[in-house]
Amino acid sequence: MQVDWSVELGAEDDRLEMPWASPDGRTRYYDLKHQPELLLQVEEAHHNHELGEFLVSANSEHCILETAKCDTWLTRDLTEEEAVYQAGWKFGSYVDLLFCDEPVRFSFADHERFADAACKLLKRAPEISAAVEFIVRRCAYHVDAKVKDGFYLTMYLYGYGSDEDEARQRWGIAMKLVENALLQLSAAARRAQS
Repeated sequence: MQVDWSVELGAEDDRLEMPWASPDGRTRYYDLKHQPELLLQVEEAHHNHELGEFLVSANSEHCILETAKCDTWLTRDLTEEEAVYQAGWKFGSYVDLLFCDEPVRFSFADHERFADAACKLLKRAPEISAAVEFIVRRCAYHVDAKVKDGFYLTMYLYGYGSDEDEARQRWGIAMKLVENALLQLSAAARRAQS
């Protein structure tokens, strides 16, 4: 699995508002960490069993993260760099991840360390036609009628295959590998705090 992380903090780069809602109000942030039953409201998880399992795990008490947004897609539009997978299809997803611990939300260094540690751990995973990238980005947290600038991580995950089913299957395997890595890093962080 190809693994990488980067930083996007420019004025034109993606930025998250927390909590968020679409302009029409049809989609919004659901606090799955404290209200896991709201997973039923996350349409993206309805037809993506693996994504649903990931959201449950990432928002569990065992994880130091929580999720803010997600989506999945299937495409035949591959870049030149993706030619190494010798695939005709790509199943992709993104999940925006926030630290639960409020002071960590505002620490750029903690986000960098976590992304780097996740990549190092995932590089040990078995080889599979998949890729994951973590991106450190800016987040505006609305806290007690104030806006505090902090950070979040976007995780992009792709599975590649000769057909739709193979691409989706490899994405699902890679999603499980990332889920396990995040839980391992969470356990290590909790041990370090105690």
